[in-house]
Amino acid sequence: MSLRSLLMAAAFGLSAQPALAQEPSTPPGSVYKPAVAPAARRPFFGELHLHTTLSFDAWTFGTKITPDQAYRFARGETIMAPAVQVRKEQGIVTTDAVPARRAWPLDFTAVTDHAEYLGAVAQLDVPGSPFSKSPLGIQLHAGGMGAFFTAAAAVVEGQNNAATPDLRAAAAAADGWNVEMKAANANYQPGKFTTFLAYEWTSSPNNGIHMHRNVIFNGDHAPAPFTAVDSNKPEDLWKYLESVRRQGIDVLAIPHNSNLSDGRDFDWNMSDGRPIDAGYALERALNEPLVEISQTKGTSETTPELSPNDEFANFERFDHIYKGETKATQHGGYVREAFGRGLVIQSQVGVNPFKLGVVGASDIHNGLSTSDEKAYASGFGGIDPKTMLPTGEAARAALDMTGTSKTVRPNGARENDPLQYGSAAITGVWAEENTRNSIFAALKRKETFATSGTRIRVRLFGGWDFGPRTLQRADWVAGAYAKGTPMGGDLPAKPGAATAPVFLVQAMKDPDGANLDRIQVIKVWLDGKDYKERAFDVALSGGRKDDPRTGRAPGVGNTVNLTTGTYANTIGATQLSAVWRDPSFDPNTTAVYYARVLEIPTPRWSTLLALKTHLPIPARVSATIQERAWTSPIWFTPPKS
Repeated sequence: MSLRSLLMAAAFGLSAQPALAQEPSTPPGSVYKPAVAPAARRPFFGELHLHTTLSFDAWTFGTKITPDQAYRFARGETIMAPAVQVRKEQGIVTTDAVPARRAWPLDFTAVTDHAEYLGAVAQLDVPGSPFSKSPLGIQLHAGGMGAFFTAAAAVVEGQNNAATPDLRAAAAAADGWNVEMKAANANYQPGKFTTFLAYEWTSSPNNGIHMHRNVIFNGDHAPAPFTAVDSNKPEDLWKYLESVRRQGIDVLAIPHNSNLSDGRDFDWNMSDGRPIDAGYALERALNEPLVEISQTKGTSETTPELSPNDEFANFERFDHIYKGETKATQHGGYVREAFGRGLVIQSQVGVNPFKLGVVGASDIHNGLSTSDEKAYASGFGGIDPKTMLPTGEAARAALDMTGTSKTVRPNGARENDPLQYGSAAITGVWAEENTRNSIFAALKRKETFATSGTRIRVRLFGGWDFGPRTLQRADWVAGAYAKGTPMGGDLPAKPGAATAPVFLVQAMKDPDGANLDRIQVIKVWLDGKDYKERAFDVALSGGRKDDPRTGRAPGVGNTVNLTTGTYANTIGATQLSAVWRDPSFDPNTTAVYYARVLEIPTPRWSTLLALKTHLPIPARVSATIQERAWTSPIWFTPPKS
């Protein structure tokens, strides 16, 4: 172990783990039973949303990276990005493949190619394939956004599209699902690097509204995917998931880009327009225990419109759905509001459909999963900044200096603003070991957190009798599991003498990144037929205190040098922690709590790209950002009277 790893392990009470042999998958309905106690759980970071050349849209963008290459890149190997890909996606003039390596390896990854006509369009790269000779294949091979919209229309329109027969035949020839399964299994290294069989169900009603889900399996095989061509209703996807469990394979689905769902992801109603009932709520809670809170197409935590008193709500927003410049509906599209609406629906039907843990991901479409600001240059791809940095017109386009956002697409809509894209997020889990069973169990119990791309490590526990010195004990983690509940769970029943729940939260900075500004606890609670919310500063760096008049703390400061693109860890803290008691607790009111951790300001990707390519720093987006982490919540439900 490195010195940094040893220091992190000591701070969190962790120890190194040996390599492990592959074991049978934990079947549905069974609880994973590791050989170690919960206190031995460690943080692992991974990717649960990634596309390769087998996705119909990724291919049209120029991607040639395969699932196997994507896994090898994710685990830290150097791969060779094909020249044709980097020419088209990064504008690099080359006839040779370009080496690409991730700055630091991930612990787990799921390639989630679009299930719709999986691998079909990549058949155009197979010399002499029937698809390459078809009229549709010839049109797609010509490229451009027209090719993308032709393929996308076939997905959205399903059986009613004239291209469907050719695409279906090409997908059968590609045998894409077997390719995906073989790549995942070949790259699984228990104890070192975990892969998951996975795909994306790409429901896009009205050709631009996102209702997408990533489907993650726990096993080394799975039946053929259920696609949006089969049905674009989540309820039908859930029936498929339930049929998979009956075959002995555990599985879950993760909604993403709720910010682009035009208010549909967390609507009050079911797909048929009727109000959510108990049956729907139960099905959704079973099949969708998690939600993706951040990725390249924006952060879905909340917005200033929905959370006007949250000074940090305006973070990496992407608020225009894929009809171009059509502004998405805010209500029903963001996770914090989903937490509140879930409490309201629970009060009405007895079940919370939005009892969600959080994950982060990239949704990168060129197979290169990156999350550092310097390893991103807008759009759909990750880069190795040492070998793949866009220059010239490609860099100008990424910074919207060529009028890209004013371009009219073939469907008549305007192009999306490249400056609204953000660098990728990642998922953190607390698991006993780096294996499919252990990490999947963490996903199911929602002992997960998301970060905007850095390796912030954060823990959250809730209980009733944690003392103010709890975090000073060497065995505090074991005590927290024994006496309370970790993120993703429910507070235990309130003892008669308890007055309010107590939360333990601890965060440590990225070993190679910026110091921490603060930890906040976000509380959402039921208020009649609606909900309310409030953010509490529970740990502040530098000895700062909230101003009693405003309830806000002074800013942490900003050390970013906008000439060099550097910053200094002379402010902030390497670690923050708090024992926090809810000062406004009502034992008769349902509530949900989660933690948010902020770093000190650092340069945004757009600033770094501008400086590296000697272009002006874009003025209409922030030059700096405060990277952050979000924990899954802990819920409190009063006992039934």
